[in-house]
Amino acid sequence: MPGDKSVSHRAVLLGAVNDGPVAVKGFLRSADTLATVAAARALGVQVDEQDDSLVVHGRGWDGLREPENVIDVANSGTLIRLLPGLIASRDMLCVLTGDASIRRRPMARVLEPLTAMGATVAGRRGNTLPPVAVRGGALRGISHTLAVASAQVKSCILLAGLRAAGETVVTEPAPSRDHTERMIRFAGGRVEREEIAAGAGVIRVWPVDSLLMGMLAVPGDFSSAAFFVVAAILVPDSEISITDVGLNPTRTGLLKVLERMGAAVEVKMGGEAGPEPVGSVTSRTCELSATDVDATEVPSLIDELPLFLLAAAKAKGVSRLRGAAELRAKESDRLRSMAALLRALGGKVVEYPDGMDVEGDPRGWDGGSIVAEADHRLAMVGAIAGAASRDGVLVDDVGCMTVSYPGFTKTVVELGGSWNAVSATGGRPAAAS
Repeated sequence: MPGDKSVSHRAVLLGAVNDGPVAVKGFLRSADTLATVAAARALGVQVDEQDDSLVVHGRGWDGLREPENVIDVANSGTLIRLLPGLIASRDMLCVLTGDASIRRRPMARVLEPLTAMGATVAGRRGNTLPPVAVRGGALRGISHTLAVASAQVKSCILLAGLRAAGETVVTEPAPSRDHTERMIRFAGGRVEREEIAAGAGVIRVWPVDSLLMGMLAVPGDFSSAAFFVVAAILVPDSEISITDVGLNPTRTGLLKVLERMGAAVEVKMGGEAGPEPVGSVTSRTCELSATDVDATEVPSLIDELPLFLLAAAKAKGVSRLRGAAELRAKESDRLRSMAALLRALGGKVVEYPDGMDVEGDPRGWDGGSIVAEADHRLAMVGAIAGAASRDGVLVDDVGCMTVSYPGFTKTVVELGGSWNAVSATGGRPAAAS
């Protein structure tokens, strides 16, 4: 699999404030992560690129310079939420914007705690939407409780806490991705998590004078692998093995859900890549049974929930998803779009504000279509639906897949799938089968 997107983002951001150069191996070169590279350069950090390797010439926080222009995060929700925390301690002005979907992303959840820490912030619509402006300064540690489990919001506060006076504490209602915490420890910082009740936890971070990373290896991206894990289950007579993929337990909730559904999935742990555990995953065609996913599980498979819903459409019984309102604030409204896709496949769906019920049909589907709304994960889940169909699924935009997986269409073909180009005005549609 290509390198992990979440780890690649953080490698560049923390590498930028590292005390000296950081060699990053296995870096994901996608539209999202290259926006982070561009942002680091705008802050005065030299980044040398060569294929899937980078050298980030860290300057420490004091070496960051005020950007001469607005920073464009493109389509990256991770960048627009983490970067304000990284620069909040610097006395300089930084303005961030992005594409149309980014300008709809809720930002109060990061701007409010940064204000409480001592930064000066501003945003559109009462400091709730991008573009946003951050003028940093002397920070103080705070105690902040997240309304919903969010690795992006948590990470923003923790990054600011690395340069704040005193202890910074974040309480989360359920475990969210812990890539930031792992990388801070890997760089010599101190961050601790204490579980308090029913999955909720308290994360504490202390200020550091400097970070010291030399080389960092990026594992294969589990969220990218998940498309093919599910594809092998749904496409008749298939088996796929994926090696050297990240198996961080805060990211692999989909595997537990698939296990409950009776999926034929085998996981083998295989050591570590930098601060992240890695291993292999093998899946093969099998029948599925319905299951439920509630709010406590959602953070561990937030990006894979569309794949769960697709698998549910071929499972015996009714599967239920609840506590996933956050899907409506991603690159698109993924709940609405997935409901539309499943109905186009002939499925029976009941949509709710925070989830949906899916009545599965083990016989599968003939075909259908999906409007991806420039959302890379929706486009790819539509392709997997096409690979598992009898007649193909029309995907209206394959170009957006480069946000996280530039080689996705090629991988589909290498594994035995096919794409048929369909002409259309103003788009790049293709039918996957």
